[in-house]
Amino acid sequence: MNIVKANRKFEEWLHRHTRVVEADLRLKHQRMAESPFMFLRATFYRWMQLWAKICPKLAKAPQVLAVGDLHVENFGTWRDKEGRLIWGVNDFDEAYTLPYTNDLVRLAVSAVLAIQDNRFSIAGKAACEAILNGYTRTIREGGSPFVLGEQHRWLRDIAESELRDPVHFWAKMDTLAPVKGYIPASAIEALEHLLPERGLKYKLVRRVAGLGSLGHQRLVAICDWRGGRIAREAKSLVPSSCYWAHDSDGPAEIQYQTAISCAVRCPDPFVQLRGHWIVRRLSPDCSRIELSALPATREELKLLEAMGSETANIHLGTGGAAHRIARHLSKQEAGWLSSAVKVGMKAVTDDWQIWRRASA
Repeated sequence: MNIVKANRKFEEWLHRHTRVVEADLRLKHQRMAESPFMFLRATFYRWMQLWAKICPKLAKAPQVLAVGDLHVENFGTWRDKEGRLIWGVNDFDEAYTLPYTNDLVRLAVSAVLAIQDNRFSIAGKAACEAILNGYTRTIREGGSPFVLGEQHRWLRDIAESELRDPVHFWAKMDTLAPVKGYIPASAIEALEHLLPERGLKYKLVRRVAGLGSLGHQRLVAICDWRGGRIAREAKSLVPSSCYWAHDSDGPAEIQYQTAISCAVRCPDPFVQLRGHWIVRRLSPDCSRIELSALPATREELKLLEAMGSETANIHLGTGGAAHRIARHLSKQEAGWLSSAVKVGMKAVTDDWQIWRRASA
């Protein structure tokens, strides 16, 4: 089936699993037509429908609990339980057991599409090499979280350029529209569970963010607490769209919490799965980092190498994965990732062109 029919089928599946915000879904459709990079970010379900067909050999690689919907804008910062600033993968909505190569190829495709979109100023081949170098080294060394303290000073400088002025952050939060209509009791329970005290009075607003999850409900509680403002977000989750792509009739499990618990990671204590809601703290230093917000001067290859390394940190959460992955990597021909990226980019671009014409 082509992308238009696939999208319709997927959204029928999505409606069966959650209450969809139709205005956000229409916005998603518009943004999918902007560029192949934006299209890739919005259509993980389609990627999984095509992945094994376009990369059949790589689809037989050793399996891990993978991020799934990995791309260069799925990285951000948070504070761990010691209050330290941490950098890493920011979203595990699509976590699923997949060949480790899926995350690598998708990440590299997103990097090269970002180059075409003038979001990076490096060569595509160099981007692939940087990602693979970081991944391979970290698999070999056993992994290490990215704590932005005395180590990773260069990455802290990149991250802190994005850690917006709190005045600007809260001014933006003040523009969010109040929630109207039905509010699920489960969402209220999830939000209130994460607040620092019982009985706090808060304003409930609606947030529009992301691309792959546009259409899912996002509710944010904002309140004053002990001299400052705080915010908590609840986002509705559905099982990974891999279940849809694989036409699975079995029980569908949300694996978000498992992925962040098993990875080589300093977890965010404010990220919790409660039923079908993922709840988290929102603050100037607890958010996803968009490429458009990075400083003009940054070490792009070093950043992509770190993304490859963090991908390995996630995969190392699967027991016994390191040996199997290292053995498989050693058997790959030189340039294998760049070759797979070319195939992946063609599939994404062909779909995007069809979608853009249908949306005109």
